[in-house]
Amino acid sequence: MNNSPGEKIVLFDGVCNFCSSSVQFIIKHDKSNSLKFASLQSPTGQQLLARYHIPKEVDSVIFIDEGRAFTKSDAAFRVAKYFSGIWKASRVFLIVPASVRNFFYDIIAKNRYKWFGKKDSCMIPSPEIRDRFIDV
Repeated sequence: MNNSPGEKIVLFDGVCNFCSSSVQFIIKHDKSNSLKFASLQSPTGQQLLARYHIPKEVDSVIFIDEGRAFTKSDAAFRVAKYFSGIWKASRVFLIVPASVRNFFYDIIAKNRYKWFGKKDSCMIPSPEIRDRFIDV
């Protein structure tokens, strides 16, 4: 896997319904089409976890941008930098201390399967967005 340093990659839990819906939301609001996606379960996802020394137990979305990996709420709000419209303003929450943001993030992460369900396999992107996914 050879991603370039400027590539922006969102790693997500491919069997999580909430995570898959979040990816669809990101795609809809990333008008520049600059973000790429890979599931944590994919070969690329596993390679990036190793490259950025992220423990496999990390229960988080991971955003790789400019050669750095961000997790939890840092990842979520940094992705918003690439959104269009009012959603871009959600980055203002980065001023809230990470410990506070991640408290709420961890509650959702811990309960996401119970609240939103889980798939047996990773989502298959439609032909229109397939080129935004790595390892499809």
